[in-house]
Amino acid sequence: MRRPMKAAQPVQKDGPRINEEIRVREVQLIDATGHNHGPTPIQTALEMAQAAGLDLVEIAPNSAPPVAKLLDYGKYKYQAQKKAAEARKKQHVVEIKEIKLRPMIDDHDYDVKMRSMKRFFEEGDKVKITLRFRGREMAHQELGYQLLNRVKGDIGPIAKVESEPRFEGRQMVMVLAPR
Repeated sequence: MRRPMKAAQPVQKDGPRINEEIRVREVQLIDATGHNHGPTPIQTALEMAQAAGLDLVEIAPNSAPPVAKLLDYGKYKYQAQKKAAEARKKQHVVEIKEIKLRPMIDDHDYDVKMRSMKRFFEEGDKVKITLRFRGREMAHQELGYQLLNRVKGDIGPIAKVESEPRFEGRQMVMVLAPR
């Protein structure tokens, strides 16, 4: 026994429907100058678009009746593409930068690390501070806590603590985020 064949689904295209693709009886028509003509039969709207040398583009398909506008579709697509590219250009991906310290760090080395940390915060990135213990330093974990509290105090005005200092094996980790 054979099953009846289903009709193929129409291909969904991205973007709004234009001209003959709009399958409704009437549309809320807006002309090229922005004047609202109210509910208009689809055939009349298509004829107006043809006469003006423009396309009928469905702007708001979910309203009743759908809103359609007379405009140059190629130009409309180009403007939308430019707007999307501008939005992509403005977005910033937050990275996590890592700064490695040792418990007995010298003052000058500490200052150098703090400067680079401040630069990371100005760029809008998060900073993960890793404090590595070697050998007998594990017996003096309080030095690590003191150092990370010093970092917290120095960086307080420009950053906030996202995760408090915690141990991961032989190292202590703390994550800071810009304010």
